[in-house]
Amino acid sequence: MVNILVVDDNESIRKLMTTYLIRDGYHVFAASDGLKALEVLDTEHIDLMIADIMMPNMDGYTLTEELRGSRHDLPILMITAKETFEDKKKGFLVGTDDYMVKPIDFDEMLLRVHALLRRAKISNEHRIVIGDVILDYETLTVTTPAETFVLPKKEFYLLFKLLSYPQKIFTRQDLMDEIWGLDHDTDERTIDVHIKRLREKFDGFEGFKIITVRGLGYKVDKLI
Repeated sequence: MVNILVVDDNESIRKLMTTYLIRDGYHVFAASDGLKALEVLDTEHIDLMIADIMMPNMDGYTLTEELRGSRHDLPILMITAKETFEDKKKGFLVGTDDYMVKPIDFDEMLLRVHALLRRAKISNEHRIVIGDVILDYETLTVTTPAETFVLPKKEFYLLFKLLSYPQKIFTRQDLMDEIWGLDHDTDERTIDVHIKRLREKFDGFEGFKIITVRGLGYKVDKLI
């Protein structure tokens, strides 16, 4: 069973999150602040953490930073009442994986939890298999029955990201922030160049196809 740790100083919200997660089949631990969360993490295996930002004793930013500093790589969904870009930027820079703004839609929370757990599984395995095509994160290779392609880092990360979330539309800005980092000064047209190169290599493949979503960005259709 998947273990999830809910960290929030608001008892009502903590209980609601716990109820929804248990109904969805997860085993839930709860903590009222960052210090108590660390105590749970010291004694229990946790697969994913949902943490509020504004908490006494140790807030969500500090908790996340502590965990990343000690090489905890569990997925973290950060919850906040703040919606400014600077707040989100700070959250991502300290190591959160996703972000939700209060008031929380609990059905959406479950979808995000599922997506984060799926991504963590892909990341831990470091490979994606589509039919007879294998993407290997460690070697930056795409292996087909005919040949093995060794891709430049950014091209591989871009393809791996898209294939990790088939049918999900990513804006150019999403992809720039994810692959080039939030502080990049690269033009968004760089994404178009990398997509063009990937298409030149893989457009004839039966397993997947890179789709341009006009006015939005890109997605991948899995064909197998």
